[in-house]
Amino acid sequence: MGAQGSQQQRPVPEQEAIMAETGFSEASLARLHQRFQALDREEKGYLNRYDLEGIGELAVNPIGDRIINAFFPDGGEEADFRSFARVLAHFRPVEAPSNSEDINSRLSKLKFAFQLYDQDKDGKISRAEMLQVLRMMVGIQVTNDQLENITDRTIQ
Repeated sequence: MGAQGSQQQRPVPEQEAIMAETGFSEASLARLHQRFQALDREEKGYLNRYDLEGIGELAVNPIGDRIINAFFPDGGEEADFRSFARVLAHFRPVEAPSNSEDINSRLSKLKFAFQLYDQDKDGKISRAEMLQVLRMMVGIQVTNDQLENITDRTIQ
């Protein structure tokens, strides 16, 4: 008999397809699936914003809300395991030159980072968007005038 409350290991759905798409190894994907199951406490088969807000590292990250939003493109409310793995694949180190369309390519990572800044999704990072991100990252350690000067120099 196992310990009560322990989740039973389930097979990774669409394992081969997700491995091909994300570049995760079988072992890495299995660990991600375990993490996904642990976050999905209600065993819904998907994650919502509330599930992801419980991740401590995101709670203290200045752009944690934006990272959480990346799991829900187009205003969706559910992230299945495949979309969870796809977002996390952007954070894998680049191992070798790859096709620019691969999730783990430098270009794909750059596009992902760009989307974290481009909140109005107009294809540009405005002065206001840059200022907002800088303000979140430095907090009260820098005056508004200093932040505005940094922003102006960055976007010139």
